[in-house]
Amino acid sequence: MTQQTSRRPGLERNRVGVADLLKGAVEMAPDLLSMARHAPGMVLRSPDAAKTIGSVFANLAAKYPDRPFVRFDGAMLTYGEANRVVNRYAAVLAERGVGVGDVVGILAENSDTDLLVILATVKLGASAGMLNYNQSGAVIDHSMTLLDAKVLIRDPRCVEAWETMRPERRPEHVLDFDELDAAAAGKPDADPAVTATLPASTNAFLIFTSGTTGLPKASRMSHNRWLANYSGIGGLAVRLRPSDTLYVPLPMYHNNALSVSLGAVLAGGACIAIGRKFSASRFWDDVIANRATAFCYIGELCRYLLAQPARPTDRQHAVRVIVGNGMRPEIWDEFAERFGIERVVEFYGASELNLAFVNAFNVKRTAGFCPLPFKVVEYDADGSPRRDADGRLRSVRKGEPGLLIAEISARVPLDGYTDDAETERKVIRDAFKPGDAYFNSGDLVRQQGFFHIAFVDRLGDTFRWKGENVATTEVEAAVAGDAAVEHVAVYGIEVPGCDGRAGMAAVSLAEGAVLDGKELADRLYADLPSYALPLFLRQVPEIEATTTFKNRKVELRDEGYADTGDDPVWVLKGKADGYVPFYAEYPAEVAAAKAPR
Repeated sequence: MTQQTSRRPGLERNRVGVADLLKGAVEMAPDLLSMARHAPGMVLRSPDAAKTIGSVFANLAAKYPDRPFVRFDGAMLTYGEANRVVNRYAAVLAERGVGVGDVVGILAENSDTDLLVILATVKLGASAGMLNYNQSGAVIDHSMTLLDAKVLIRDPRCVEAWETMRPERRPEHVLDFDELDAAAAGKPDADPAVTATLPASTNAFLIFTSGTTGLPKASRMSHNRWLANYSGIGGLAVRLRPSDTLYVPLPMYHNNALSVSLGAVLAGGACIAIGRKFSASRFWDDVIANRATAFCYIGELCRYLLAQPARPTDRQHAVRVIVGNGMRPEIWDEFAERFGIERVVEFYGASELNLAFVNAFNVKRTAGFCPLPFKVVEYDADGSPRRDADGRLRSVRKGEPGLLIAEISARVPLDGYTDDAETERKVIRDAFKPGDAYFNSGDLVRQQGFFHIAFVDRLGDTFRWKGENVATTEVEAAVAGDAAVEHVAVYGIEVPGCDGRAGMAAVSLAEGAVLDGKELADRLYADLPSYALPLFLRQVPEIEATTTFKNRKVELRDEGYADTGDDPVWVLKGKADGYVPFYAEYPAEVAAAKAPR
């Protein structure tokens, strides 16, 4: 099997050199004192140390009680005010039996209450189980089963996820936001005693991530790993100051917001401004209204902002630094220039990955550097690492695409998933020598020099769309539920002007069946999160169900929607129209966020 060498349009092979690092070091000069405080956290961090998210937040609240901490919907809470609410919420949870090692399920859209419940949970040594409110039915039931939560806190806005959840999947104690506030009234507002004693190895979050097995998996995030983001990305790269406000329009159930953004805010003793949901048309108005000097992003967000008509607000804001992942090389300069962004702190990481890369030196078109041990190795078409005749892995040359793997050791432990078997599936053993272990990221990257990488693509059956990882087997199961469909194969394809890969399904129909595009769309809208909906359908005579099926899937993916021969292609117009025959303007409409509607 030959190594894949496909390249995304616009991906540059830029190398990182000494001059880049020196320039970045000069720019860091004003922040050297604050960086010096955080540097030890990257090398001297101990899983046994009594330092956690809760203690970091409580200490800031004690030192700076009157400093702004969170803004939402025009309201603001100081560190002191927020800490008192957090402690009252913690008392409510503790009364319902929540303690060290337990799980609190949190089903909520972005809000200040969402954040305060998260902090209350981790202060008790419990894990915040961050449910994706786009899930419903069997998927949300599966997630609740994985959490095995003692308490569920729910946002009344998350109606569909809640109402389609089977009653037996709900824990004994369920509180909506109003009920939580009523229960918290009059409760003690002192820090829980246990917060000061918790070791960093305590689990903090359960973050859901899609894998090649289909249904979501819950990856663990310990306080220790969160503290690595806090020190490395927040303290050394983003470098917020107490006067800064970081605007967060991304969902709090993702690490981009929960770990990277919150970590950067607490590392600088700054303020976090929470947007309920991202809106391209209102984005800069919200940034200005919140007096934000920074924001977090994913690549799709940046592309949507660039697609908006030019407005005076493009430069009337005070943002100087942004942090996120997925900034495409071909829009990097245009985005920074149009919106006047001084620093783009791109990072690379994953919920389950035991290391992260961050663009601390403000180098263009890079996912950044990582001082921890990793390798970029040869791989096969199915995304698995390739072993040589001796059974060992081989590194690729600098600048060539390869599979990123991260060494697992006592210094860099792996938190993994709640399912130990799923964790073991991602571990590569005896990679370069007997007894070593590496985590398979499933991602294709290029080394750029000086421990920097550029992200190229995601490998295997999982693809990324709208900032979410989509498991093809989950989508295949939903499509196969249609009576007209006999066989289905789902894969991600590139659409010009879009980040990630859009979903495409190749379907063969049952004998005599006719595809009803509206009926199928109605079914998929009911069964799948919006980001997992396949935008393209290709009707094929048959789909191979042999041991070479994966090879066929790669061919289908490479052919996309344009090289389909005589096969009919359908596209998802939206909820009202469902799937309609392909028309030439559709890919551009997807890129402009005009379809599906």
